[in-house]
Amino acid sequence: MMDPRHAILFESVQIGPKTLPNRFYQVPHASGFGSARPLTQAAFRGIKAEGGWGGVCVEYSPVSADADEEPHVAAYLQDDRDAAALRPTVEAIHRHGALAGVELYHGGNSSKNVTSRHTRIAPSAAAAEIRWGSSAREMDLDDIARVQADFVHAARLARDIGFDIVYVYGAHGYLLTQFLSPWHNLRTDAYGGSLAGRARFALETLEKVRDAIGDDCAIATRFCLDGRSGVKGVRVEEMLRFVQLAEPLVDLFDVTVGSWPEDSGTSRYYPEGHQLSWTSQVREATSKPIVGVGRYTNPDQMAALIASGQFDLIGAARPAIADPFLPRKIAEGRLGDIRECTGSNVCILKEEDFRHVGCIQNPTAGEEYRRSWHPEEVPTTDDPDRAVLVIGAGPAGMECALTLGRRGFAAVHLVEASDDIGGRLTWTRRLPTLGDWGRIIDWRRTQLDRLDNVQVITGRRLDVADVLDYGAGIVVVATGSHWSDGGTQPGTRRPILGSAGSLTPERVMAGDRPGGQRVAVYDCDGYYVAPGIAELLAAEGYEVHLVTPEAVVSPMSDGTLEGDMLRRHLHDVGIAMHTGITLRERRPGSVIGETAYEDPWSLEVDDLVLVTHQVPDDTLYRALAADSERLADAGISALHLIGDARSPRWISEAVFDGHRLARELDLPSPDFPAPLRRDLPV
Repeated sequence: MMDPRHAILFESVQIGPKTLPNRFYQVPHASGFGSARPLTQAAFRGIKAEGGWGGVCVEYSPVSADADEEPHVAAYLQDDRDAAALRPTVEAIHRHGALAGVELYHGGNSSKNVTSRHTRIAPSAAAAEIRWGSSAREMDLDDIARVQADFVHAARLARDIGFDIVYVYGAHGYLLTQFLSPWHNLRTDAYGGSLAGRARFALETLEKVRDAIGDDCAIATRFCLDGRSGVKGVRVEEMLRFVQLAEPLVDLFDVTVGSWPEDSGTSRYYPEGHQLSWTSQVREATSKPIVGVGRYTNPDQMAALIASGQFDLIGAARPAIADPFLPRKIAEGRLGDIRECTGSNVCILKEEDFRHVGCIQNPTAGEEYRRSWHPEEVPTTDDPDRAVLVIGAGPAGMECALTLGRRGFAAVHLVEASDDIGGRLTWTRRLPTLGDWGRIIDWRRTQLDRLDNVQVITGRRLDVADVLDYGAGIVVVATGSHWSDGGTQPGTRRPILGSAGSLTPERVMAGDRPGGQRVAVYDCDGYYVAPGIAELLAAEGYEVHLVTPEAVVSPMSDGTLEGDMLRRHLHDVGIAMHTGITLRERRPGSVIGETAYEDPWSLEVDDLVLVTHQVPDDTLYRALAADSERLADAGISALHLIGDARSPRWISEAVFDGHRLARELDLPSPDFPAPLRRDLPV
C-alpha cells in the first residue's frame, strides 16, 4: 500500500493540451537505438511506461541534414521512413497509458556531420566545438528560415505518428543555446546583440512549431541554467528572462545545469539533487510546469520537492534505466524493492562507446527486445525440483542466485568464503567517493532475504570434496578474480622485474600498508581501482604517485563523464600523476621504467601497489571439471563458470553474466548465450 506522503507524486498534471497521468517523467536520453533499431527502442521505452512513468521520451532527433550525428545513433525524424521506425515506440508507450515525447534538435557547431560531410552551421563563424575539428560557418537568413522549417516539418511528423510532447531542444550547448550565448553569438543583425536579439531564433522557432502543432501536442523546451557555466554560457539573469519571454509559447520547461558531465554527474562527485540550487530558480520566471533531474530515487525527497513547488515533475534518465518500475513500486508501497541507481554512469559509457545502453544495476536494460528480458519477470523453470549450489557471492554469484530463486528452483544455496556477500564490492564501496556503488549489494541482499528457496551461507570456503558431497545437482562457480602481485601488465605481457609480492588492491583494503611514506600506485587498469587506492592512501598521509602507461589517468572515466573531475580531484588531494610511463623494474628505493618515447624514467619510492591485471580464481572449477565421472557419481549434472572467474570484466558484465546464465539454465547449452533477435531498420 502506498505511503500517503507519496500521493502527491501520483497527481495528474496538465501540460498544454495533454494530461500526464502522474508526476514521473523519463526525460529524453540516448539509448543507442534511435530510429535504427525500432523494435529495440519500442521495448526499451515501453517497459518504462509499463513501470509507471507518466511521460516517456526518446532521444535526440536531428531535424536537418547538417545536424548529422552518425556514428552516434539518433531518433531521426526527417521523413516518412523515420516516422515509421518510431511509430512502434509511440504505440508501446501509449499501450500503458503514458505520454510519448520526442527531442527535436539541431547541434549547430557541435554537429558531427562526419557521414553527411555537410558544413557545420552556427550563429557566428567560429571553430567548431567538435573533436575532429574544422569550423562552422555563420548562418545567413536563408539558413535560419530553413532550419526553422525543418523543426516544423519534424514536429508535424511527430504529431502524425502520435507523439504527445514535442521538444524544441536547446540544452547542452546546442544551436538554440548557441544563439542565446554571447560567446557563440557575435551577430550584429536582428538575431544578435541584446538578449532580445539573441533570443529571437529560439522564440521564432518555438512560435512556428506551436502554430503548426500546438493544438495537438504539448510544446516543451530544455535549457541550462547555471551561474558557473562561465564565459561560454548564458548568465542566470538572462536565462530567467528568456524563460519569461518563452512562457506564452511553451507548455513544459525542462531545466538542467552546466555541461553534460555535471548535468549527469556521477555519484562520486555529485549527490542526489545537486542541481537544485540553480534549477529551482526557474519557478521565479514561470507558472508553467517544470521538470528537472537529479538522480532521484528516494520517494520522500521526490514528494518534498513537488510539495515545495520548485518542480512539477520528477525527471529521470539514469534512475529509470536502473529501475523502470520505480513509480509502480512507490505506488504499491514496495520501497525496499526499488533498484536504486548507483550513479556510476556505466549506462552512458555503454551507450556512447558501444551504441547499446546497459546498466551496472539492471542487467535487463537494453535487452528487452533482443533477449525478451523483463526487469520484473523471469521464466519459471521447467524442472523446479533441482538444487543449485552457487559458489561465490560477488556481483555474478549474487545475481545468479537471486535470478535462480525467482525462477522457482527448489533450493538455491549461495555459499561465500568471506564473512559477507558482495565480493570485491565489499571493499570497492569503502574507497573514497564510491559509497553509492554499494547499492549493488544492498538491493540484492534485500531480495535474497525475501526468497524462501534461497539460503545464503557466509564464512564457508568449499573445496572439491565439499562440492561433491554437497548434494546439489547443478553447481555454478562464481569465485571471482584477484589482482596479480607479479606485475605482469597488459601492454608488455611481461612481469615487472623485482615486483613479486608487491601490494595489491585487495591487500591494501584488507589492512596492509606500504613500508614507507613514498608509494607508487601503478595502474594498467585505467578505471576506478587505482585512483581509489591512491586517494585512500593519500588521505592517510602517504606521499602517493599514481603512475600509468595510459596517456591520461583513468581513461575509462572519460566514458563515464567523470575523467576531468577525477583528475582534478586527485590533483587537489595532493596525488602526483605520471602518465605514459611503463614500469620495467622495481629496485630497493625506486621503480624504473620508460616513457612513451622509450626514454629512461625512474622514481624514488618506498613501496609499490600494483593494479596491473586480474587473474581468474578458477582453480576450484578446473579441478571439478577435470573429472566428469566424479561429478556424475556425485549427482552433479551440470557445472558452470561465471563472472570474473570466467573472465575478469567490469562489474556490469559480471552482473549480466550471472543473470544470463540463470535465465538460460534450462537451455541445451547455457554456457553459450542464446541467439539474439536481430532488429533491422524499417
